[in-house]
Amino acid sequence: MQQEEKRKKLTGNQSMKALKRLLPYFSPYKKSLFFDLFCAAMTTVCELVLPMIVRRITNAATGESGEVLTPGLILGVGCVYIFLRFVDALASYYMNSYGHIMGTRIETDLRRDLFSHLQKLSFSYYNNAKIGVLMSRITNDLFDITEFAHHCPEEFFIAGVKIIGSFAILCTVNIPLTLIIFAMLPGMAFCMFRFNRKLKDGHKESRRKVGELNATIEDSLLGIHVVKSFAGEEKEITKFAEGNKGFFKIKSYVYKLMGTFHCISRLFDGLMYIMTVIIGSFFIMNESINAADLMAYLLYVTTLFASIRTILQFSEQFYRGITGIERFGEIMDTEPDITDIPEAKSLGRAEGDIVFDNVTFRYDGTETDVLKSFDLFVKKGENLAVVGPSGAGKTTLCSLIPRFYEPTEGKILIDGTDIREYTQKSLRQNIGIVEQDVYLFSGSVRENIAYGKPDSTDEEIENAARLADAYDFITSLPDGFDTYVGERGVKLSGGQKQRISIARVFLKNPPILILDEATSALDNESERLVRDSLSRLAKGRTTITIAHRLTTIKNADRIIVLTEDGIAEEGSHQELLKKDGLYSELYKLYTTEE
Repeated sequence: MQQEEKRKKLTGNQSMKALKRLLPYFSPYKKSLFFDLFCAAMTTVCELVLPMIVRRITNAATGESGEVLTPGLILGVGCVYIFLRFVDALASYYMNSYGHIMGTRIETDLRRDLFSHLQKLSFSYYNNAKIGVLMSRITNDLFDITEFAHHCPEEFFIAGVKIIGSFAILCTVNIPLTLIIFAMLPGMAFCMFRFNRKLKDGHKESRRKVGELNATIEDSLLGIHVVKSFAGEEKEITKFAEGNKGFFKIKSYVYKLMGTFHCISRLFDGLMYIMTVIIGSFFIMNESINAADLMAYLLYVTTLFASIRTILQFSEQFYRGITGIERFGEIMDTEPDITDIPEAKSLGRAEGDIVFDNVTFRYDGTETDVLKSFDLFVKKGENLAVVGPSGAGKTTLCSLIPRFYEPTEGKILIDGTDIREYTQKSLRQNIGIVEQDVYLFSGSVRENIAYGKPDSTDEEIENAARLADAYDFITSLPDGFDTYVGERGVKLSGGQKQRISIARVFLKNPPILILDEATSALDNESERLVRDSLSRLAKGRTTITIAHRLTTIKNADRIIVLTEDGIAEEGSHQELLKKDGLYSELYKLYTTEE
């Protein structure tokens, strides 16, 4: 029992916290919200007036009120009601159009903030996140919040006006009967709201399942080439079927809850109606009310039931909205691992000296140091190559320079200053990265090259393409620089994608260059073209090259051989061959394989 009470309290606190998170997003649209609620009040007035009109006409017809039923009376109350219906129609139009637009604006603001926050999160977050789940939160969850943002204040306000208005009006007719009828409502509402708590848990689990299903779909479709090359279609279909089945089960559970909810709701409706008729009939026998009053009561009870039923039905949407806000908050409350210090300064254009000072690094959740007490000095304009066995920390070393990750201990300096004293933006603007796995955005060749410098001219883009040996193949494409490259550049070869990525860095023109096995996945001809482009790109820049193909780094100013124990050897290509050590073994092994 105590656990149940604790769970209820926790659920209530979570709902209040979710509502407080959403409230600031209403602030820019206060006028729209207030007018929406005013329109809601107008529609409610129309519903509350009708029973009184029916009561007045019925009393006049039976002579109970002493008023005579005349054509003038009938037409008078009819004109009043028609006018109110015109007001109701206009108010309803505003609520269903501009009220929803207000909700959509709030959704747009939420999506803007969520996407902006995702851009700030560090690599470590994405190492554990599923992109499909994140996409579900940006789309499905925020849509639920939109509906919640519009309907929640509106529906609760309307229900409140109807309940208070009905109570006030009915008290003018017969206070004892009114109190008896309204005494039944809290019990009905309590039972329904208590049952509805289960719906929230069901909707939350449903959202989690659909996010996982989206992640499965995205993973399979993005890897469709691998799927087909390994004839893995059946495996993917089976994997999807499992996720789809799990989603079906939770949705079925939620719909059973909803069915039970509506069953109980209808049962309460019937009981309340018959109780009103029975009790009202006894009041008629006692001449406390007349038939017209009982008819008005039944009409108001219908209005009350409709209000409560709407609120209870809306509670499903309410819980979906609360769940969406909570899931939105989970991301917004995630702090980036790497942030700028308050007094961070702009780097300007770096000279290019890089120092690793006693750097130790391990990934979150692991106890093994990838780098331990690591020291390295790279001079301005030096071409440094890093080689060594897999897992020695080569890529990690290069990821620390642009602060994709933070050293566990020690520090990294550029031009004599700890990189943590620079803003991340200015630091990364000084670093160009060419990786083995090239990512091209879904757009044109021109847009992908210009990503390195958004305000670049067509002439600058074309010149960067020439420097990267990409101009000739780009101009031979169907639409030249305006050719659509497809999802992740699927319409281009590996060498073509790599040269576009090099053109992107040429356009950026950074003083520091990181080449992470940029040619290892290319054929010999493509490698030659790319290697020539990289040689031009590296000229006059501080360059760190991670190489798998050792023949590509023979002209490096200095080569370091990195192992799990740190730097095992360093020197030029010829010097390391003469040492006949680890580098020589690696080189002989590589050239033998070639």
